[in-house]
Parts: sequence; structure tokens; C-alpha cells
Amino acid sequence: MPPPENNAPKARSPDDRSPDSRSSDSWSPDSWSPDSWRGRPQAQAISYPDHEAVDRTLTTLRALPPLVTSWEIERLRNEIAQAAQGKRFILQGGDCAETLADCRPEVIANKLKILLQMSLVLVHGLKQPVTRVGRIAGQYAKPRSSMTERGVLAGGDGAATELPSYFGDLVNLHDFTPEARTPNPELLLRAYERSALTLNFIRSLLEGGFADLHHPEQWDLSFFDHADLPGDKREQYQRLVGTLADGIRFMEALGEARIHEMQRVEFFTSHEGLNLLYESAQTRQVPRREGWWDLTTHMPWIGERTRQPDGAHVEFFRGVENPVGLKAGPDAQTEDIVAAARALNPRNEPGKLVIIHRMGAGEIARRLPPLLHALGKAGLQVAWLCDPMHGNGITTRSGMKTRSFDDILVELESAIDIHHAQGTVLAGVHFELTGDDVTECLGGSAGVTEHDLTANYASPCDPRLNYQQALELAFLLSGKLGQTNISKVRSQA
Repeated sequence: MPPPENNAPKARSPDDRSPDSRSSDSWSPDSWSPDSWRGRPQAQAISYPDHEAVDRTLTTLRALPPLVTSWEIERLRNEIAQAAQGKRFILQGGDCAETLADCRPEVIANKLKILLQMSLVLVHGLKQPVTRVGRIAGQYAKPRSSMTERGVLAGGDGAATELPSYFGDLVNLHDFTPEARTPNPELLLRAYERSALTLNFIRSLLEGGFADLHHPEQWDLSFFDHADLPGDKREQYQRLVGTLADGIRFMEALGEARIHEMQRVEFFTSHEGLNLLYESAQTRQVPRREGWWDLTTHMPWIGERTRQPDGAHVEFFRGVENPVGLKAGPDAQTEDIVAAARALNPRNEPGKLVIIHRMGAGEIARRLPPLLHALGKAGLQVAWLCDPMHGNGITTRSGMKTRSFDDILVELESAIDIHHAQGTVLAGVHFELTGDDVTECLGGSAGVTEHDLTANYASPCDPRLNYQQALELAFLLSGKLGQTNISKVRSQA
């Protein structure tokens, strides 16, 4: 077993940085340190009122064990490189924002269950291995369009009050009170602890046989019972489930040794690396491996609001060995994405950079092809993922934020067609979903309507696919990708 990864960096103040790390052209590896980001403009920067409490918290975080290991990260990088070549597929999904209160066994198990079930559907349709990456065990921070918001205090006189926006439980709490909304560094430790508990439970479930997928016929396919589906589609779904079960039992009857792989699977974690204080405190060098490793998660990503090429987030994540995701929306300037991609993958290594495009159903046909062309022309190693959630937000007449299942599906199918036409590889997908029976996104065969949204709208931030919608989407995605792969093979023959 590799040695423990506990070589935490010593605390540094901004004034401890070398002169090179403050310069505007410090893209060379020698100029990087876990604190060199402090010399860059920082979008979404959190203002903590108690600076001494922040210092004490970061000192504690630096001394705590890592949440993940460098060899797990390295394995994920290798699998991402394979996915970029079309040899496997990446399924990334989970909560919009985890909450500390949801660190409960049933919540965690339901998230793991839906991702495992979706992945097996994709394995069957694509005839390829699938890498599972959860938005879990660390997705406690959330960027916001405004640093403050106005609302009415509970128990107040009804007058509107301005307070800091809710940036996720890593930073502050959702209740609209001055106490809850004040950024609290102690939450960094509480989020770390909840992440550790979540990871421990996930690993225990996987080792204990929770991922035994011998019996897909036991899946919750209750949306068949009230879905307005054509008969042939209903039969196709049921036939696929039966085929999966029969195939696994057949392999077992033959004494196939690799059947045990259906009982234990790999599972990786990811979250948006929004709070650089938290990320840098758990970034360290490890024995017998080169470089620096962000050991809060296997794959951090940079969001739309923090991907400035000369900004603090790009500066920090360019120096870690983790694979790094980069979100690109419809307003992204191609030259900015190319510049950020060059910075984040300075050695142009396969498996290091994942670009997650999130254009929206109405914009993807116009916005995605130029981006694919620009990155290809630059010769940059990229694994492309499609996030069909964030570009398709809508607001109902009553003011509720939601998303349309149909729009999500349109963007997914468009992404597949565009990558196929451009000769690029769609390496995976990125969903906001939950294993629970929430009513946050409209549509799907379960028939969630605008009237149904109030039945169980539980997300503190953005709407998520529920269990039935997520599994249905996996079936539809599997069919579309399978047909596209067959077409690709025939065209190459």
C-alpha cells in the first residue's frame, strides 16, 4: 500500500510569495505554489469578517488527513484520457449543492444507486466501460450571480433587508438571517468532516456489495405505469432490462471470473473548486510522486463565473496534478477558453483537462462548433463533456426556477450529433440529479407539470432531475449514443 499522503504544505501569507508569483505572466511551473493564486484577481471571493478565525481553521485543515489519494486521482486521469479517445464514457452527476443536513445514509445511498444504475444502462448501450464521477462528498459551495440579495427577515417588521447571498454550506447557511448568512470559516471544517463521512460510507457500500448489479429487473421503473409512452418504446425499455439481467446470469453460469467486477465498481468524486482557501489548504506533495495534488476531491472544476484566464482559479488549478473541469457556456469567448485551456494543461497531457460545455438547447448548434474547431486547431488535449442542465433554466409564472426534460434531451442529442459531425469525441455527460422523488424539473415520462413543482421541491439552489427522470434519460441517451456509434463504425468501414 502506498504511504499516507500527509505531507501538508506549511502555511504561507500573501507576502511570502516569490516575486515571480505576483507577476502577470507567471505561467511557468517554477512560479506556481499553492498560494500563488492570491496574487490574481479572484471572482466570487468570500469576505470573512474574522480573519484570525480563518487562519486558525486553515491551520487545522492543513493538518488533517486527505479525503482522496493521488493514486485514485491518477487512475481517473487515465480513464479520462481513454474517454477522450472514445474508448470509455464518463457519467458525472449529483446534487446542485450538497447540504450539511443531507449527510444521511439514505440520501447518500440513493445518489449512488441512481448513478450506478444509469451507468449500467450506458455500458449496455455503448458496449464500453463507464467511469462514474459523483458531484458528491464536497459539492458544498455554489457561485452566485450577485454577492448580496434582498429579502424579509423572519420575525421582522416586513421591510426588505440586504444580506450576503447563500454560497453553499461551505461558506454560510441558507436561512435568511444575519447570523446564517455571515460567512463562517468553521463551516470549512464541518464540510470537510461531512465529506469524509460521505466518502467513508460510499467506500463501505461499494466494498459491501451495494454495487452488485445482478438484478436490474428490480430497479424502480414505475414511470412505465403512468407514462404516456408508445408501446414499442415501453417494450424496448423492458427488453433492455431483461437483456441486462439475462446477460449477467449467463456470464455467472459460465463461471466467468470477471463477473465479480459487476459487484465492485470504481467511483470518483468531484466538486466545483470555488473556495480556494479550502482547496489550497488540502493541496500537498506526496511521497514518491511528483507535483502537487488537491486532495479534497478527484476532479475539481472551474465554473462559468471563475474561469478568467488570468484569474485566481485558473492560476490555482493549473498547478495541481488533478484532472480539472472547465465550464463553457453560450457567452464564453472562444479565445478565453483556449487561453484558459493552455494555462490549465501547460504540458498538454491527455486526461488533464475536461471542458464541460453548457450551451442550452437553443444555442448549442451555433455556439459549440466554433469552440470545437478552435480547440482542435490549437492542438489541445481535451475531453469534452456535455452539461445539458445549466443552459436550460427557466422560471415559471409563479417565480419558481425549473428546467424542462425535453430541453435537456434536445441539448444532449444535439451535442452527440455535433461532435459526430465535427469528428470530435463526446467523452461524457454532466447532470444535476438526485436519487430522491423530488419534483424540480418539468416533463419526462413521469409527467411532472408546473402544478406538481410544489409537491417536493427540495433543492436550495438549482432544480435537479429526480430518480425516474434520470434513469429515463439514461435509457434515451444510451439509445442515441449506441446508434451514433454504429453509424460511426459503418462510415469508417
